[in-house]
Amino acid sequence: MNVLITGGASGLGAAVARRIADDGGRPLVIDLHPPKYDVEHMQADLTDRACAERAVHSLARQAGGLDAVVTAAGIDACGTLAAIPAEDWERVIQVNLLGTAAVVRAALPYLVHAPNGRVVTCASTLGLRALSDATAYCASKFGVVGFSRALAAELAGQVGVTMLVPGGMDTAFFDGRDEQYKPGPDAQLNRPENVAAAVAYALAQPPGCEVRELVVCPAREPSWP
Repeated sequence: MNVLITGGASGLGAAVARRIADDGGRPLVIDLHPPKYDVEHMQADLTDRACAERAVHSLARQAGGLDAVVTAAGIDACGTLAAIPAEDWERVIQVNLLGTAAVVRAALPYLVHAPNGRVVTCASTLGLRALSDATAYCASKFGVVGFSRALAAELAGQVGVTMLVPGGMDTAFFDGRDEQYKPGPDAQLNRPENVAAAVAYALAQPPGCEVRELVVCPAREPSWP
């Protein structure tokens, strides 16, 4: 199985890539930064649609096609709407929502010809529940929720679509934030490997069977339900 993974240099994306490889598949990574482990990859800025499209087509041709896409790339910009620079706020939307759409759009010609083509989008519990000082992230992830549900209806019977809704994970995603926006010392965060196992489960469903939406969060996730 050839699986294209955005954000595969670290965090959830890297965990998904490793799980795919462990299961005998072929992970293909797109990330702004080069992965620190051995994997086929291309560097691309998802805010640049043409760059993202080139990376998708290049990796797909290199692998002889795609069986699945997992859009794990994501960034954040914490703070009140008035405090966040406009360019930082808009970049969150560009990476999380527009980048997701660009990659999936470019991958569709390959997925529709795969025996069991699938897309797994990465939303968030904050795509279903709004939180103060998270307007950019919530807007982007609420958008991913709408995009994923509409895409599932559009591609029904052609390409399977799973919307992953992860809660807090123990990754570098929180690094560099002001202390008030970091998980507390007693926060219970999921290991990305656990969430990657859920992604692998969705990808492993037989033709005609789909996991449409999948919430994976710590038992004491504060943002869910």
